[in-house]
Amino acid sequence: MGNLTDRFFNSNNKVEGITQEYYALAKHFVQAAEAISKIAYESIYIIDYNTRNFMYVSPNPLFLCGFTPEEVLTLGYNFYTTRVPEDELRMLLKINEVGFRFFNNQPVEERYLYSISYDFHIQNNGESVLINHKLTPLAMDSYGHMWLAVCYVSISNHDEPGNIVVRKLGQSKFWKYDLDLDRWFTMSGIKLTDGEKEVLLLSARGLTVEEIAIRVHRAKDSIKSRRRAIFEKLGVRSISEAIAFAVNYKLI
Repeated sequence: MGNLTDRFFNSNNKVEGITQEYYALAKHFVQAAEAISKIAYESIYIIDYNTRNFMYVSPNPLFLCGFTPEEVLTLGYNFYTTRVPEDELRMLLKINEVGFRFFNNQPVEERYLYSISYDFHIQNNGESVLINHKLTPLAMDSYGHMWLAVCYVSISNHDEPGNIVVRKLGQSKFWKYDLDLDRWFTMSGIKLTDGEKEVLLLSARGLTVEEIAIRVHRAKDSIKSRRRAIFEKLGVRSISEAIAFAVNYKLI
């Protein structure tokens, strides 16, 4: 695979002008990530595209594949070379290339609004686990190049790797990348039924499944069915994720 570090950090995102003063401020990002990692089941990374390494790795054993956070910080992107199948490493390099190209085509003032999501396998204690990466800019240089990005890692809701999607905060329309056709497609967005919106809104107010069923005069199993449909449509695993997704992308 050659020098993976050089291939992940290419000229599509040439970071410039990052001084020690920038890094002094970046400590606040790390402190925030550390605090979030204490209450989140998922893993959080902060990627530094200036030093071509990770700035922070949360201590989640599921996604570290037996390594400590300190070891992953030392390995950097070489962590993937021994834990990701070779064909999917090539896929990750392609995602890196087309993702930065997409990002750089957006107005600088809007780049913070975009995130990219994709799935790939990692080998953990002899078991192949399909995980999902959601990555969004955390800080940029003065030219609009991505200096820091935060990556949120969770178990994928899909059955196969890929599923490359870019979303913009505040809109339901999104973009899906087709690896075979090597192009982005604009998707019209997710549509929730009135019943599904009702379940989300009542859940956001703290009502349980049983309380929602009483409120809308439906069987409890009917409410559970609506929740499952919501999770499948949004590609999430919990009602809290579903509520956040729906609010962020104007679905309710």
